[in-house]
Amino acid sequence: MIDSHRGDTKRYNFVPQGLVLDRKTHSQVAGSVQPEPIAMNPLATSSALVYNIAAAERDTGLSKDTLRVWERRYGFPNPKRDAAGERVYSSQEIEQLRVLKRLVDAGERPGRLMALSRAELMERLQRHAPMALSDAPRAVDDYLEILKSHDVQGLRRQLVHARERLGLARFVTDVVGPLNTRVGDAWMRGQLQIFEEHLYTESIQVVLRDAIGRMQPARSRPSVLLTTFPHEPHGLGLLMAEALMALDGARCVSLGVCTPLWDIVLASQAQLIDIVALSFSGCMNPNQVIEGLSELRAKLPAGIELWAGGAAPALHRRPVAGVRAIAAIGQIHDELQAWRARAATP
Repeated sequence: MIDSHRGDTKRYNFVPQGLVLDRKTHSQVAGSVQPEPIAMNPLATSSALVYNIAAAERDTGLSKDTLRVWERRYGFPNPKRDAAGERVYSSQEIEQLRVLKRLVDAGERPGRLMALSRAELMERLQRHAPMALSDAPRAVDDYLEILKSHDVQGLRRQLVHARERLGLARFVTDVVGPLNTRVGDAWMRGQLQIFEEHLYTESIQVVLRDAIGRMQPARSRPSVLLTTFPHEPHGLGLLMAEALMALDGARCVSLGVCTPLWDIVLASQAQLIDIVALSFSGCMNPNQVIEGLSELRAKLPAGIELWAGGAAPALHRRPVAGVRAIAAIGQIHDELQAWRARAATP
C-alpha cells in the first residue's frame, strides 16, 4: 500500500519504488543526488566459473524456457556444451543475464536490449535505477555499510534500537522506507549481492514481526486480510503495512504471499474480513495485476473493500472499479479513519 524494495527487493510491495527486495519502487522524493556509476559484479570476471542451465535459472531468475527462447531467437546467451552435451554458461553470461533480467523487470523489451553493448546496457540500467534520497537520514547509509560488512546481528541490533527509539510508526516510515529504497538502488546498480539483499530482507522481517508479536490483539474494526497474488513472492512491504495497521488498532490477518484468488475469498469469509489488502511489486505483469483485481473484486462480497498498493504502475494508470489504490504507506492511517467513518454511517 505504499511504495518504498525491491523486492525483497527488486521492488518491495507496499513500499516506495526503488527496491524492488520484492524485490524488494519509489520515486516520490523531493530531492536527489547524483547516483554512483553502476559497476558490474566483480565475480563476473572469474572466467573459471560455469553454470549448468538449472544453476543459470536459479541465479538469474530467468526460466529455462526463457533462456532457450532467447538463445534461439536472439543468439544470446550462447552457452557451450559440456561432455554430456548439456548447456553450460560462463560467469560473464550469467552476469549479463542478470542485467537483462533487471531491465526486463523494469519494462524494457528483450528484443531491443540484445543488440546493445554491455556499456549501453549498464547506461540504460543507470537510467532505471532510482536516485538516492538526498533527505534520507545519515543512518540509512550506516545501515547499508553494516549490511555490506555482513554483520547480521549488528544490523538487527541497530534496527531494533531505532525501532525502540523512534516508535514503530516512525521506524517504518522514516527508516525502513528510505532504507528499502537505498538497498533497492544498490541492488539495481549491482553494488549488492543477492545474498546480501536477502540478509537485509530477513533482518527487517525479524524486527517487524517481533514488534507485531508484542502488540495486544486488536478487537476493533476493521478486520484486514493481507496477502499477495500467486506469482507475487515479495512480502516485505506487506509486513510494513501490517505493522502500521495493527498499530492503528486494526485486526490484521496475514496469509503471507502467493495466495490463490479463491482462497483469498474463502479466507475473507471465514475470518469475517472487512478489507482485503493486496501488495504488488513493480515486476509483476500489469495484465495479471488488473485482471486479477477485477476477478477478485467480482468474487468478493460487496461489503468487503479491496485495497491495493505497492510499486506496480498499473494500479494508478489503469484503475479498477471497486478497488481502492493506495499510493503511499503514509496514507494507511487516513484510509483506516475514512473506512471507520464510512462504517459508522447508517
